[in-house]
Amino acid sequence: MSNTFYVTTPIYYVNDVPHIGHAYTTIAADVLARFYRLTGHEVFFLTGLDEHGQKVQQAAAKAGVDPQTHCDLLTPKFKNLWSQLHISNNGFIRTTDLQHQAIVQRYLQALYDKDLIYQAEYTGWYCTFDERFWTEKDVENGLCPDCRRPVEQVSERNYFYRMSRFQNRLKEHIQTNPDFIQPDTRRNEVLGFLQKPLEDLSISRPKSRLSWGIELPFDRDCVAYVWFDALVNYLSALEYVAPIPSTSTFWPASLHLVGKDILTTHAVYWSTMLMGLELPLPQSIFAHGWWTVNGEKMSKSRGNVVDPYAVVKEFGADAFRYFLLREVPFGQDGDFSITAFGSRHNAELANDLGNLLSRTLTMLANFSNNTVPQPDARHETDQDRQLQHAASSLFPSIETHLRHLEFNRALETMWGFVQSANQYIDKTAPWMLAKDPDHTPRLHTVLFHLTEVLRFLTVAVYPFMPQTAETMKIRLGLSMDFSTSVLQEFPRWGAYLYKGQTSKGASLFPRKDSRPLDSQKSPAQKTPIHPTRTHMETSRPVPSTQPQSPPGDVTQIGIADFQKVQLKVAKVLTAERVPKSEKLLKLQVDIGTEQRQIVAGIGKKYAPEEMVGRTIVVVANLKPAKLMGIESQGMVLAAGDQEVLELLNMSQEIPAGTRIK
Repeated sequence: MSNTFYVTTPIYYVNDVPHIGHAYTTIAADVLARFYRLTGHEVFFLTGLDEHGQKVQQAAAKAGVDPQTHCDLLTPKFKNLWSQLHISNNGFIRTTDLQHQAIVQRYLQALYDKDLIYQAEYTGWYCTFDERFWTEKDVENGLCPDCRRPVEQVSERNYFYRMSRFQNRLKEHIQTNPDFIQPDTRRNEVLGFLQKPLEDLSISRPKSRLSWGIELPFDRDCVAYVWFDALVNYLSALEYVAPIPSTSTFWPASLHLVGKDILTTHAVYWSTMLMGLELPLPQSIFAHGWWTVNGEKMSKSRGNVVDPYAVVKEFGADAFRYFLLREVPFGQDGDFSITAFGSRHNAELANDLGNLLSRTLTMLANFSNNTVPQPDARHETDQDRQLQHAASSLFPSIETHLRHLEFNRALETMWGFVQSANQYIDKTAPWMLAKDPDHTPRLHTVLFHLTEVLRFLTVAVYPFMPQTAETMKIRLGLSMDFSTSVLQEFPRWGAYLYKGQTSKGASLFPRKDSRPLDSQKSPAQKTPIHPTRTHMETSRPVPSTQPQSPPGDVTQIGIADFQKVQLKVAKVLTAERVPKSEKLLKLQVDIGTEQRQIVAGIGKKYAPEEMVGRTIVVVANLKPAKLMGIESQGMVLAAGDQEVLELLNMSQEIPAGTRIK
């Protein structure tokens, strides 16, 4: 089948619970799997667990259980995490599966029959953590060159795979297929590795030293080297896990996603194994980077291993998925911090996307009775056509970026579209159009275009944030099935027939308070995350301890007096009328470092829906006061008398929190 997409994660070692590294690779694979389904591909998305080897045997012994029980206890932790992260894999393999073990033995026998496996005495330095031998020249100060853990000298009789026989062929394949290893820096690393003579690979361990493994079909006293066993999963799963059980349907794999620490294993060991079996090599192997935490390497001893469960509980799965793929180009190392997470969550998810949906649905409720009105072509403007043009290039641009695994750039493209739509609202001012019945055709045209933006965005964000897309679909009253090839049948701009009712609903991404976020450590494995508050708490100005100045002439003040007043740019997040008041509006505003509640006497001039999304000027250090029982933590600047007020507006490009001097 030519229209297939087969993507794999590594199968994860079950010597401990899943962490952010496992989540990162799996989320990336899930985004690709979801996108390729939208484009009509038959997708096989495989993940699973590597359950054999010395580390597993030792972890089980430490826990006081047998290895199989140890694996059975940890397996649900991985499956539960994938469920919480909305991972859509349609294949899950365990190397303790009897079917997998039989297939591994079949491939071992095939290589043995070709004289590609032989037995020899070997003495070398063995690293238990990496489960591999090193030569004398590799080891320095008795430490493994990869993980820097102590190694031990081991002499034993093992079976070896004639990997050296395929060195030149592999080099040629890498050089003539530039997409085979990505990114380019990793490709160059492998080519550099292949400049040295490639030695044969030890592919067995004696049962006397390691009993937990797949028995060699030609020697019952030995088990298979864990990497040989594990790598074969990409083939064995095709025979009994894949939706179409057939090696020929999905092989060669479209993409192996791996961490950079296991690149050599995949690019060299796996590739030469496939050459020995006379099978095609995967189309591409992509090695991504590692995550540090607040600039430090993750480690259990530091107590900073990020627990995905804790992050998801605090922020939600979609926000976690978004941050990991937005924060750093895929392939480079990244740094995880709660401060950066909170900043992106509030600025991009809550303010940009969340407010766009909220503003549009509010106006559809207020001005169109929760229905999407029909546009009037006679009232279209260049602003409308610019939105249409941006929409026409949205999916082609996203597809280009995802085919190159540029997840962050795909999201940048989407957010450019989101920001254009928010600017469109500010420029067209639908709330002003609603005041004049003569402008109803133009109002309907604007509301229709905004709904079309959200229809396009619903599909665009789906691979990255599937639950968010489902929520948007429901609130917009859209009829579409994400499990089908939506993009192949997606109606062009203006061609979709809206039949359902829209509904506003709760905030898509409730904002998180930046002060508690800043004070938190990153949620670490087995360390409770400090709770942050969903509803914002604001810092109050400290009352002055200085005596008040006596009344007098205040027509002139010094610069020092003026500098005491903190004028800041603010963005209005929500607005509602104060009950039993004609002129008071209760606003929630973003002043950059926090969210404030301000009660403003502008209700006779401005409707609540006119205020949402506006950039205004506020006095940020005014002593809190209560108006009609509601605390106001600042003051909105406006010009005019008590009845006719004009807000002091700032350019949309000036960020919230900017000090006016």
